[in-house]
Amino acid sequence: MGLTRQYLRYEPAALFGLVASARAGVAFVALRGERGRYVAVPACEHVFVWDTRKGEKVLILKGLKQEVSCLCPSPDALHLAVGYEDGAIRVFNLLSGESTVTFNGHRAAVTALQYDHLGGRLVSGSKDTEVIVWDVINESGLYRLRGHKDVITEVLFLKEKNLLVTCAKDTLVKWWDLDTQHCFKTLVGHRAEVWGMALLSEETRLITGSADSELRVWDLTYLQEVKDPDEPESKKSKGSSSPGAEENTEEDETLELDEHPEERIVKCSKVGSIMREGRDRVVTLGTDRTGKFLACHGTDAVLEVFSVLSEEEIQKKLEKKMKKARKKAKQNSKEEPERNVELSLQEEIQRVTNVKASSKIKSFDLILSPKGELKMVLLLQNNVIELYNLDLSAQVPQAVRVSRITIGGHRSDVRTLAFSSDNIAILSAAAESVKIWNRSTLQCIRTMECEYALCSLFVPGDRQVIIGTKTGKLQLYDLASGSLMETLDAHDGAVWSIALSPDQHGFVTGGADKCVKFWEFELVKDESSVQKRLSMKHVRILQLDEDVLCVRYSPNQKLLAVSLLDCTVKVFYVDTLKFFLSLYGHKLPVLCMDICYDGTLIVTGSADRNVKIWGLDFGDCHRSLFAHDDSVMYLQFVPKSHLFFTAGKDSKIKQWDADKFEHIQTLEGHHQEVWCLALSPNGDYVVSASHDKSLRLWERTREPLILEEEREMQREAEYEESVAKEEQPVVAGERQGETGLAGKKTIETIKAAERIMEAIELYREEMAKLKEHNAICKAAGKEVPFPVNPILRAYGNITPSAYVLEVFKKVKSSELEESLLVLPFSYVPDLLRLFNEYIQLGSDIELLCRALLFLLKIHFGQITSNQMLVTVIENLKKTTISRVSEARDVLGFNVAGLQFLKREIEAKDEVTFFADATERFEEKKRKRKKKEKMVLAVL
Repeated sequence: MGLTRQYLRYEPAALFGLVASARAGVAFVALRGERGRYVAVPACEHVFVWDTRKGEKVLILKGLKQEVSCLCPSPDALHLAVGYEDGAIRVFNLLSGESTVTFNGHRAAVTALQYDHLGGRLVSGSKDTEVIVWDVINESGLYRLRGHKDVITEVLFLKEKNLLVTCAKDTLVKWWDLDTQHCFKTLVGHRAEVWGMALLSEETRLITGSADSELRVWDLTYLQEVKDPDEPESKKSKGSSSPGAEENTEEDETLELDEHPEERIVKCSKVGSIMREGRDRVVTLGTDRTGKFLACHGTDAVLEVFSVLSEEEIQKKLEKKMKKARKKAKQNSKEEPERNVELSLQEEIQRVTNVKASSKIKSFDLILSPKGELKMVLLLQNNVIELYNLDLSAQVPQAVRVSRITIGGHRSDVRTLAFSSDNIAILSAAAESVKIWNRSTLQCIRTMECEYALCSLFVPGDRQVIIGTKTGKLQLYDLASGSLMETLDAHDGAVWSIALSPDQHGFVTGGADKCVKFWEFELVKDESSVQKRLSMKHVRILQLDEDVLCVRYSPNQKLLAVSLLDCTVKVFYVDTLKFFLSLYGHKLPVLCMDICYDGTLIVTGSADRNVKIWGLDFGDCHRSLFAHDDSVMYLQFVPKSHLFFTAGKDSKIKQWDADKFEHIQTLEGHHQEVWCLALSPNGDYVVSASHDKSLRLWERTREPLILEEEREMQREAEYEESVAKEEQPVVAGERQGETGLAGKKTIETIKAAERIMEAIELYREEMAKLKEHNAICKAAGKEVPFPVNPILRAYGNITPSAYVLEVFKKVKSSELEESLLVLPFSYVPDLLRLFNEYIQLGSDIELLCRALLFLLKIHFGQITSNQMLVTVIENLKKTTISRVSEARDVLGFNVAGLQFLKREIEAKDEVTFFADATERFEEKKRKRKKKEKMVLAVL
């Protein structure tokens, strides 16, 4: 068999041109002991950590393929939980940048994440309408909570109580008791989706944001607070009688489901509303970590900031009000004033200021700095991060913008790309600017303002670039100075396409005014300087009947192909402009095309999703290929070959062979429509631009690509995807109610179950061999050497039972339950016998007990009806209870010992052990500054 044609694989080399994706939220993170300086933002499938002071990227938390949909930093500031589009959650260590834990439980994008106040548990909400509570320390799922009927928008843990509050687009706010894992209360006081909520005033207030301009405020009274039977059940609202607070008159606004049972835990009553200035829905509603400041924004560019008064401040205000009331009463010579002077809701939650951003806000985060300034970071829709400081000591606090991260990308989608002739510089142009990038460092080296760019090229010599715009202009820029040299009115409509002539003396443009214009480069004398400068001269025009969408020269410059709005491609002779061929067959207009290096083939890509390969000698269609699931937006041949790349609105880039009509490989990475791509003149690099605001660089490797292997890998990926979409296995005896198992079946859990099965099979075989070997030794009357299994030898000549334990320990904690769930029952008896052996030895008690209890739960009926397992279960009962008691005693002794040591050290050093070093440092710093000020004042 002859050697098949070899192709070389293109691999992703870099992602650039992106400051932040607007898909998920922005969050302040602590790095190098500093808070309020570093922010984490989503960037397609990665998370970027930016230094807002220097405007530099300091850390990249690399994702896999799926787009980031949610972020949440841990309370200890050492970790960042990241939710993805496919429902996965990964916890990253911010010191190393590595992913330490992966949770798989949701079947759709993660929309909300929240840690509890200790950082031991993580709760996630998703588009699949379910809420899952995860144990971060044990790296496993605890339980799944069902009840909402639409996308979860926010989840909140209560610090002191083991309660959870969730809200969703189904207009409901639900309260969950995590001890019993059930929903004990549902608030139905909203007419539309609940987009956000926050807890205020030490969790005695809940504030919710919906689709209107009201922020509804609810008073919370917990069981512990209702002590005196004579006292009214709910605290009287401090703002219920005020004229400023909006009274709740509608009957359905105070309606609560399951009215009586929940009042044993919490009583929730609406006290009024805070009116926002924005008339549209709330997009994000949140507080800073101290709960002193509340902020929210809608679909516009204004962030509204409110301050929440503490109990002490409320008391002071009340005293002031009382004094005023007494004074007034004396003046009016009345009796003593009424005692129940109250603050209105607007006085308790005061508007501080409005922050006007430069574009629409997608999310924000707040942090109160030790200096008393409120720092606000805003993630904007147009690929920008802005940081504002609010000086709270000022009479009228005004937000001041202190930094803005913009240099790393365009404000709008990149519509055209070009490579310089030396393969080093990349040009990208969008609606507002042209940027030149260094390919090796990916740094932006020039930014020039332009009109809405649609097409571009580097002038031979790479010192100037030409941009074709939507308004029909041609703009010539000088790269050395970054200045606009010349602007020409080329077409009456948009300049859709531009192509450099092969002799490099000129270029051709096609526009929406049904014209193809020919241009030549010329040197003209500038009035301001002695030297001549480059200019463009219009030499010829070709008038057509339809709008021109794309133009291309043949490499010998004899033919010019023109794509028209009537779905055809017309080929003309360049010298005489006479008609030569018409290529028709596409059902929708041809948006892109290219001619190969030897001029034998022309390939056209259309909005009908097809790519057609034509011969340029007779205009015959060699093959029509169904290329993409949406319009084919761009197409280009690899230099000096018959291979070509296509980019589609289906977010994929594909490579094809025009001779064999075969699909070679798919470059997956972009998450939205790919608008354009460019190949370097040596064919080693591909750069692409997408609606997700990112530019991606792909590099040709030396690794050969074999089509059969590629197809096999594709089939495997499809199988793995289908496994994840299958129905989840049913747990015997479990009702499909409010709660369920946290995990889900994935290809990893199936592989883990297969590894356990293989280990048990090996154990069975080895035990059978050992029995046979003992019989032979007995018959022979002497010791015969026993052959050791090569797998056991690789593990250091361990016993078969120890090998099963090793395999079991290697199963990820988050995948253990799901792996045991898909394990057939025929393996369970052996596993239970082995568990008994392991527990007697006292190794990995916690892991084994967790697995044992789960197996007993899911196979209870079969285990109890199997007579063979009665003695096994009896033995397990004895050994498990004794060993767990021992482990608990050891743990208790260690905890008591550590507490004793802590007390000893504290007494010896007279310091508080484990106190936050940063807080002490800041306190010292403040004292020192105060001292210095006093000294200066004295001087």
